Amino acid sequence: MLDEADRMLEMGFQKELDAIVEATPLQRQTLLFSATFPAEIGAVAGRIMHNSKRVTAAAAHDSTTIVQHFYRVDDDGARLTALRLLLLQHQPESTVVFCNTKKETRELAEALRNYKFSALAIHGDLEQNDRDRTLVRFANKSVAVLAATDVAARGLDINALDAVVNYHISSDPEVHVHRIGRTGRAGSTGLAFTLYGDNERHKIDRLGDYLELVIEAEELPPKKLLNTSPAQPRMATLLVTAGKKQKIRPGDILGALTGQQGIAGKQVGKINIFPDSSYVAVNQNAVSAALKILSQGKLKGRSVKARKIDGQPTNSRRLERRKKSFR
Repeated sequence: MLDEADRMLEMGFQKELDAIVEATPLQRQTLLFSATFPAEIGAVAGRIMHNSKRVTAAAAHDSTTIVQHFYRVDDDGARLTALRLLLLQHQPESTVVFCNTKKETRELAEALRNYKFSALAIHGDLEQNDRDRTLVRFANKSVAVLAATDVAARGLDINALDAVVNYHISSDPEVHVHRIGRTGRAGSTGLAFTLYGDNERHKIDRLGDYLELVIEAEELPPKKLLNTSPAQPRMATLLVTAGKKQKIRPGDILGALTGQQGIAGKQVGKINIFPDSSYVAVNQNAVSAALKILSQGKLKGRSVKARKIDGQPTNSRRLERRKKSFR
């Protein structure tokens, strides 16, 4: 199975893709998934697949499930202010902000944290453990804003995503549709905000033609909102030092937390089990009690350690490169 095939080609993985195919048996079943279907994907499919069938999923979003808003901004400083105003006005519980570069995701998340927003970045420099932890925290509602590149956000499956922000508009209308399609799923409604400068007007015109839509800039929320404080996540994430290898299941953690003299079941959110660790979301007002239960009790007959996860992941790959540069 080859997933995200279009992005693999865009990122220059044609040789690696060919090598994988050459290493597979002649008698095989090949599944190729792609959010978009450019000519290059068709050529790849024709070369590696035989007697293939193409299945196209119908568009699942329309103006009744995703409401789009467009805002013109003068410069990068105004862009950040516009984002803050939109987040303060609408108070979405979970928002993905799409950026064009890894550097921009890091800088934007840091800037938002400086203004007391709950924000993290996801990008290609994160080690897998840090990526998993970031996605877990965002998915379980203990982080409100995720700054991401298109590549990093591929495969991001978050239920009930309230809003998507295009910090910079994509030059490809199909990518724009793919971005905003992450909200308004499963019959729910979602918001899509797009910021653009005068030098991006041609992208807006191209997108309007693609969507058959007349795009007009709207007024941003009033600046007096900047004097208010961002809403903080209602959930927190706890790390437990036991996982699949210790045969831990979500029910074991839930049972320990909600047992005799435990916390209420409604105070426990998503539970994710990894090979050597687990993550559990609990209401902010239940953190102390949950930590005490997990640290003083046992899971599957063994003692475990638990702690609340705060802060942002370290940029492991970049730090390692820095270390090498000084050797």
